[in-house]
Amino acid sequence: MELGRAVSFPAGTRLFEEGQRADRFWVVRTGTVSLDVHVPGRRAAVVETVGAGGLVGWSWLCPPRQWHLGAEATRPVDAWEFDAAEVLALCERDPALDHALLTYVVEVIGHRLRSSRTRLLDLYGPYRSGAAE
Repeated sequence: MELGRAVSFPAGTRLFEEGQRADRFWVVRTGTVSLDVHVPGRRAAVVETVGAGGLVGWSWLCPPRQWHLGAEATRPVDAWEFDAAEVLALCERDPALDHALLTYVVEVIGHRLRSSRTRLLDLYGPYRSGAAE
């Protein structure tokens, strides 16, 4: 936590856009952030909403370090912001932290992948194609 800094975003603030350089991440303290994916010819599709305690941004961890989604504050947000380079340097010095952080982020990535798939099938797939069997 010593690497984090408190930040606030009013509702409607875009935190990042898909394809931009990913060099930081946030842990939401209050408020909500919607994660969206660009859909050509349509409005961006919201695939998940992150609230208190949630991680916003994981693309900083994996080359080429570009955002895979977009993000927008849907309600006023207070968060802890972390500089990716500083966190990665700390992880190089502390293998236990590196393992714990990687394990957590991989769980988040898996959840986001399932959530995105289901949401996109709900929006654009054949009827009930996103329903769990």
